[in-house]
Amino acid sequence: MSQFITGVTAGGKPWTPSFVQSIDQTRCIGCGRCYKVCPRDVFDLVDRADVLSEEEIDDFDDLDEDNTQVMSLADVLDCIGCSACSRVCPKNCFSHAPLALAA
Repeated sequence: MSQFITGVTAGGKPWTPSFVQSIDQTRCIGCGRCYKVCPRDVFDLVDRADVLSEEEIDDFDDLDEDNTQVMSLADVLDCIGCSACSRVCPKNCFSHAPLALAA
């Protein structure tokens, strides 16, 4: 059985952080909400054409023509597991997971 990194809240309750694993860039609209709410330097906006194929870009049905950027993971190891990015994302682009303790 895996044990995960666990913290304690101010009230003394155990809390297991859930660290960002990936961003579904085919769903991301580049709104920047996750970037603004992140207390660390986990994210960066990059040009959509640099990370997605032409077919993936063509599949966007609600993409603003002026929005040519998408979020990417700049430093995933800087994530503190607060999951704030997922709570503000309007497109549910993020996947998170707890981190197992090193043996």
